[in-house]
Amino acid sequence: MLQRICTALIRETVKIARRCGALKHWRGDVGIDATALPSWHKPAREGRSLASLDITAGWHFSGGSSEPTFGLSGHLALAALPRPRPGRIAQIVLGLVVDYPGRRTGMNAITLLKPLAALGLPTGTLAVDRLYTDARPETFALPARKLGYRLALDYKQNQRGIQGTHRGAVMIDGTLACPFIPATLANATHRLDDDVARHPPEITAIRINNRKPYFVHLKQGPDEAGAIRLACPAAGTSPTVNCPRRHSPHSPPRTLDLTDPRQRSTHPATRPTVIVASTQPDLLPDICRQQSITIRPGELGTLEKFRQDFPYLTDAWTSTFAGIRSQNEGVNGILKGHRIDISEPKNRLAHGRVAQTLLIALMVTMANLMILDVFCQTTQGEHLPATSYDTDPITVEPPVPAPTGRPPPQAPR
Repeated sequence: MLQRICTALIRETVKIARRCGALKHWRGDVGIDATALPSWHKPAREGRSLASLDITAGWHFSGGSSEPTFGLSGHLALAALPRPRPGRIAQIVLGLVVDYPGRRTGMNAITLLKPLAALGLPTGTLAVDRLYTDARPETFALPARKLGYRLALDYKQNQRGIQGTHRGAVMIDGTLACPFIPATLANATHRLDDDVARHPPEITAIRINNRKPYFVHLKQGPDEAGAIRLACPAAGTSPTVNCPRRHSPHSPPRTLDLTDPRQRSTHPATRPTVIVASTQPDLLPDICRQQSITIRPGELGTLEKFRQDFPYLTDAWTSTFAGIRSQNEGVNGILKGHRIDISEPKNRLAHGRVAQTLLIALMVTMANLMILDVFCQTTQGEHLPATSYDTDPITVEPPVPAPTGRPPPQAPR
């Protein structure tokens, strides 16, 4: 019931944003981030055998910060617009979940996304940081893909590079590739630290971009069950590598127009050549022997949490992930600004997670209205019009009671 009230409050501001045209150019791209909500009370002191008065708080560890914060974690979903795209949107908060730090990370993210589907909003790219990448696939990655989102993920230092194999295809930074990809390209990001990953040197960037021809091709998109078909990069009508296993000696020679840059770039001589270690078909993996392989949801096991839809650290990934993440930080700056500061414990002195959730939900709701008012002033030259507000009261759907196996009570006769 607490989460339903919180969702209903913020959902009203999303409806207002749609009425005033603030989400007209939005394509469903969402960024989810967890922010620290410090507690007014002090943490427990083991040396003096003192407990904390706030028994619902814990230690929140933020990336880039050396000291943890004692309090709660606020999971926020943001309406984002990666660059470059035409139009403008109001970057408002789409959902809020307040929880104990480090608990139910994946499930909290899905809790933020489900109400958006109920409103009929579009689904695009979902960008999250390493906190959500580490969530179990059945709690985050698989439900997010089932809702229709593409994933843009980041990895820890020990997760970069080769992450595993599936039916012969090698998963490299969340993308399946040819098993005979050169080792220098496959290990280009092996244990790369965060500073180098954000600003890779020229040789590393070249090796990352040279991986692209070796990535398997998407032959058929997700069906109703979420299954996809992937093909060898040397197979099909548009191969990106040359492989002796896929070469046809009876293919006619191609006439090349040297003045046409497209013909020059697609000629077989310009493609890299794969060196196959074995010429015996029985010793080759499935991806080499078959025309395509089918991957169903959950077949990758633990590798499912690493799979993403943009090749890691490429230009497509950087423009999407970095753009959404920077907008996350911008909204966090508004929520923690001098007008509405959700990070200031003095602004929410009530005890317990229930009271803290309601107060933070009200503060985020007011921040959304402020963002919408500024958006209307900037784009339309007027304040948020009164016609954008709904006169109907906020309704909260009653929770469905869990079945107990007992018959309902009978009225006395």
